[in-house]
Amino acid sequence: MSDTTVQQVPGGFFPMPSGLGFTDKLQPSYRRIQGDSVSFGLVVQQHHGNLMGICHGGVLMTLADIAAANGVNVARGVLAGSPTINLAVDFIAAARIGQWIQADVHLVTVKRRFGFCSGAIVNSDGLVARFNGTFYLPDHKGMVKPGAIGDGSPGFLGE
Repeated sequence: MSDTTVQQVPGGFFPMPSGLGFTDKLQPSYRRIQGDSVSFGLVVQQHHGNLMGICHGGVLMTLADIAAANGVNVARGVLAGSPTINLAVDFIAAARIGQWIQADVHLVTVKRRFGFCSGAIVNSDGLVARFNGTFYLPDHKGMVKPGAIGDGSPGFLGE
């Protein structure tokens, strides 16, 4: 891929809203939720990069965290905050400026108070990273501030 080539967002992905706190650092970013299939992605831009000119590991970890938490919530059928208990990411290959990267949820297990999720981040060259996360599933409301995006308003999870 040349330095001037910028890959396009694949079909079926929709822009993430802004106003999501730290998640806004990934903008512009996109999501695709179809049934129980959950994917998040972005075209790597300069502000996503590190000093080596590749996608920063923190961007990859944030993308994995968002995808995994949403994967657990979609499996539960709820719109709720699910705090991350643990997130492990194995970095396999670099993602370059201009490349589309996509975090795909592969496996979700939901127990009474915890959700477990694994998946992978890929680009046009193949596997970039793999991830596993554990999420707390609170039995109360209040994990999302009233009036914030995600407060139960329709449309947040592709409804």
